[in-house]
Amino acid sequence: MESFHRVVKNYSGVALDGLRVVRFTDGVIDRAESLANFVEVLRDADWLAIDTEADSLHSYPEKLCLIQVGIPGRIELVDPLCGVELAGFWGALAGRELLMHGADYDLRLLQGGHDFVPDQIFDTMLAARLVGREKFGLADLVQHYLGVTLEKGSQKANWARRPLTPQMEEYARNDVLHLDSLVEKLRDELREKGREEWHRQECRQLIVDNTNLPGPDEDRIWRIKGSNRLSPASLAVLRELWQWREKEAVRRSRPPFFVLSHDLMLKLSSVAAAGGDCRPLLPRKIPERRRLSILDAIGRGIDIPASDCPQPVKPPPRRNVTAKQKKRFGELQERRDRHAENLEIDPTIIASRATLMALALDEEEYSTYVLPWQRELLAI
Repeated sequence: MESFHRVVKNYSGVALDGLRVVRFTDGVIDRAESLANFVEVLRDADWLAIDTEADSLHSYPEKLCLIQVGIPGRIELVDPLCGVELAGFWGALAGRELLMHGADYDLRLLQGGHDFVPDQIFDTMLAARLVGREKFGLADLVQHYLGVTLEKGSQKANWARRPLTPQMEEYARNDVLHLDSLVEKLRDELREKGREEWHRQECRQLIVDNTNLPGPDEDRIWRIKGSNRLSPASLAVLRELWQWREKEAVRRSRPPFFVLSHDLMLKLSSVAAAGGDCRPLLPRKIPERRRLSILDAIGRGIDIPASDCPQPVKPPPRRNVTAKQKKRFGELQERRDRHAENLEIDPTIIASRATLMALALDEEEYSTYVLPWQRELLAI
């Protein structure tokens, strides 16, 4: 694929660095030679901006479909679906600070699909919240700080399709095109307000919170909304239906809700456990193979002995709050709100209402879940 230069104009008429000249490759990098050449450039880049696109509406499980990488004077779209070995690429990112925006989802994708966890990030969304921006979406920040209006339109596109349309490519590149300029503005503002360390703590915690996550609880993952109203016999059927739906969703590479809706699963479970006929409830145009496999799953649930049926999950007992704890909550809330007003930031950045209540109930236990900068403001 041929590389070339393109002049990226600032459509609002506000100059960034005059006109920005950014080099990129037509389409995506999907050949080993092209990737190897780009990796060599990455190793010497002064900064690295990264974003991702996934496909959660058109495939199952969701998968990482595109990696956008920005470096000084260049933006490339790396194709993780092409079968090219990416070890060298991940190695070039390791140990570097990655410029990202709203990185939580990207971090889960990178670690879950490719076992990559960055050592350090600069998240522009977190930075914007810490300096008091009320609107902190990427488009909002780029407009506010740089005077650039980003085009929308490909958020729900099928990112697994190849080739990408020119509109999809432009949308993807725009996600990293301005990150370095945005980081420069936000880093200066954090420094001026004395909040750089706060941001470093937040970014480190964001990495921790979104990588190396525990696996799902096998006794809870199938308990969909509304299931706690079902009888044990109905729950046994629901569990079998959920397991069938998961396998079918993976087989068809379709999101589970496209395979069988929650409402229909609940209805089938109730009717089956009551001895009713489930066949009229199934969609009329469903293929015969799928119809029979659903009925088989229902049958397996019905055959489970009563002693082995799952039980409804009891809600945790409501904890009585003492007068002393209520007073402590009020003190923490007043302190939080006073600091938030003085700092001109959203109070929930310091601590949410739920966090304040947890601290009031058991400060010794829950204070470890609060970052050092937050503990200092709350005086705990």
